Amino acid sequence: MSLLSRIGTPLTQWAKQVFDTTPAAVPPRAAALQVLENEPYASKCLSAEQAAELVKPGNKVFVGTACATPRTLIRALEAVRFPPPDVELIHFLTTDSIARDAQGAPVTQYRHQCFFVGMDMREAVKRGQAEYLPVSIAAVPELFNIGRFPLDVAFIQVSPPDRFGYVSLGVSVDVVVAAVQNARLVIAEVVPDMPWTMGYSTLHESQIHHFVPVDTPLIEYTHTVSETQVVERIARYIAGIIEDGSTLQIGLGRYPNEALRYLTDRKDLGIHSDVITDAILPLLERGILTGKHKTSDKGKIVTSFAMGSRQLYEVLDRNPLFSFQPMDMVCAVGTIASQHKMVSVTQAFAIDLTGQVCADQFEGEFYSGIAAQEEFLRGASRSPGGKPIICLASTTDDGKQSRIRPMLKAGEGVTVPRSDVHFVITEYGVAYLFGKSLRERAIALIQIAHPDHRQGLLDEAKQLGYLSPTHTLKNMRAYPVEDERTVQLKNGQTVMLRPARASDGNGIRQLFFGLPAADVYTRFFRTVHALSADDVERLCNHNYENEVGFVAVVGPREQEEIIGQACYFSNPSTNLADVAYLINPQWQSTGLGSALQQRILEHAQARGVRGFIADILPGNTKMIALAKKATDHITVEKEDDSLHVTMMFE
Repeated sequence: MSLLSRIGTPLTQWAKQVFDTTPAAVPPRAAALQVLENEPYASKCLSAEQAAELVKPGNKVFVGTACATPRTLIRALEAVRFPPPDVELIHFLTTDSIARDAQGAPVTQYRHQCFFVGMDMREAVKRGQAEYLPVSIAAVPELFNIGRFPLDVAFIQVSPPDRFGYVSLGVSVDVVVAAVQNARLVIAEVVPDMPWTMGYSTLHESQIHHFVPVDTPLIEYTHTVSETQVVERIARYIAGIIEDGSTLQIGLGRYPNEALRYLTDRKDLGIHSDVITDAILPLLERGILTGKHKTSDKGKIVTSFAMGSRQLYEVLDRNPLFSFQPMDMVCAVGTIASQHKMVSVTQAFAIDLTGQVCADQFEGEFYSGIAAQEEFLRGASRSPGGKPIICLASTTDDGKQSRIRPMLKAGEGVTVPRSDVHFVITEYGVAYLFGKSLRERAIALIQIAHPDHRQGLLDEAKQLGYLSPTHTLKNMRAYPVEDERTVQLKNGQTVMLRPARASDGNGIRQLFFGLPAADVYTRFFRTVHALSADDVERLCNHNYENEVGFVAVVGPREQEEIIGQACYFSNPSTNLADVAYLINPQWQSTGLGSALQQRILEHAQARGVRGFIADILPGNTKMIALAKKATDHITVEKEDDSLHVTMMFE
C-alpha cells in the first residue's frame, strides 16, 4: 500500500503530484519527503486528521514554538467532529495557533495554557479561553521533567529524516527537547524546507511515534520596524553603551532589534541569546559577529530558537557557526554570567520611581511574557563588563500617560524587582539605578521621563517622600545627547564631556572633596569644608536657558567618575556669562581645563552669548592662563582682592 493511499486525501493535489512523478521530475520540496515512503518511516506516517484522532479526553498536548508551530496538526485537532473533552494545549510563543471567526475573535474547542502571550493569544487570554502562566521559560523543561506539567502528546515540527534516521528540530529547539522526552506520544509534522540546524537540535526517528508530511512552507517572521524618532533614539542609546567585544542577548522587542542597526562600527561582537532574528544578518555579513571574546562556545552564535525570513533560514541550514541549544542550557545564569561583557536588553511597559519594572502587563492586559528576562538580566549583571538594560518609551503612544510612574498601577505586576535593575533607557536618555538610593533613583528616572510629565512626577515623588519638599528640577527639557563630546587629553586619556544632570550631585561632591584647600579657596573665594544642597544644585541642576553646566567624566556609565566641571550663568541684560571651573588636581596640566573651556565656549557662542566674565584671585595663575586661551579679546581689571576678567568672543 502506498503512503498516499494509506493516509488518505488530506495531502491535497500537491501530495498526489509528489508520489505520481518520477524522481527526476520531483520538485525539491517534495523530494525531501520521498524518504518517508521507505521503512521504518512509512509505517509511522499519518494524515493530520488521523493524528488528531489520537488525542484522548483529558490529554495535555504540547504545541511547538514560534515559526515551528505545527499549524496543520492544530487545525486538524480543532476540526475533529466530536472534540475530546478537557484537552489542554500547552505552549510557549506560537504563531496562528488559534482560529478566528469572521469578526476576528478567537475560536477554539480547547483550553490553552501559554507561557507567553503573543499576538495570536492576547484576545484569547482576555476572553478566558487561554491562561497565562507567568514563569520563566528557562524553568519549563524542569517543570516537564518533574511532572508539574504532565504531557500526554507533543505536536512538533521537524525536518525530513537523513539517511541515518535523524531529523532536525530546525528553528525551534527551546523547550521542545524536554517536551519530546516527557510526552507519551510524539507526533511530528515533517516540513520539507525546515533548515537543518546544528547544536542540540537532532532527534532520532525512534523518538517520534508518528510523522505527518505537510506541504506548507516554514513560517516566516518579519520584524515590523516603526520608523519613529522615539524608536530611533532609544535604539541609538542602547547601541551607544554596547562596547567592542560584547556578547549580546537581543529579544523580539522593536527597540533592541532596531539597536543592532547602529552597531555596524563595532568589532568582535558575540551572540548568546534565547532568540535570533533577521536583525543579526547585517552584522554577520560585515564580519562583526566573530564571538572572539566569548567565554563559552567561543566563535559560535548560540540561540534556542529563530524567527525570521527565508534568508535567515538559508543561513542557518547546516551552518556550524550556529549552535541551537535547549532553553535551560542557553539561559543558565552561570553560563550567561561567564560571558565577556554580556549585554541583555529587555523591553518593558512601565517602571515606577523606585525602579520596579513591569514587562508582561499593561493596565491589566497581558502582553508577551516573562520569557527568560530574569536569567539574562541577572547573568548580565554578574558578567565582567556586563550591561543589563531595560528600555521603554517614555509615554504611551498617544503621549497622554507617562510610562515612568510614581508607583506601578493596579494591573501592572512587577516582572523585574527594583533590586535587579541597572540601566534604564528611554528616548530621553540613560539612567543607571543599581546601588542608588530611592532619592537618586527618582531623580534619575524623572530626568529621562517625557518633559511634559516631569513636573507631575517631581510633585508625586515629594508626596511619596522620595524627595525633599524643597527639591527642584530646573531642566524640564530632553537631555541634549547631541551636546556630548569625546576628547583625548595630552596624557592620551579619553574623556567624555557631557551636559551636567541633577543626578550628578554625588559625583560633584566627590570631585569637591578631592580638591586641596587652596583650590577650594580660589574657586569659592572662601574657606568651604562641604558643599550645601544649594551649592550642589548650582553646580549641576541647571535650566539650560541661562544656566548651563558640563562635566568631564571617565569610566563606564555605571561607574562614572566626574573629574572636571564647568558652568556658565548668563545675564540677559548684558548677554555676558559668569564662568567657573572645578578640575580634579590629578587631571590638571592634562589639557582638561582647556577642553572644558572650549566646549562651553562653543555652546555659549551657539546660543548668542557675547562673552564670559570671571573673578579670579591674583595668585590663581593657572586660571588666568586658561582665561587668556579663550579669546584674543580679553581685559583684566583689578577689583579689591581679585581680578575681574572679561573675555569677549568678538
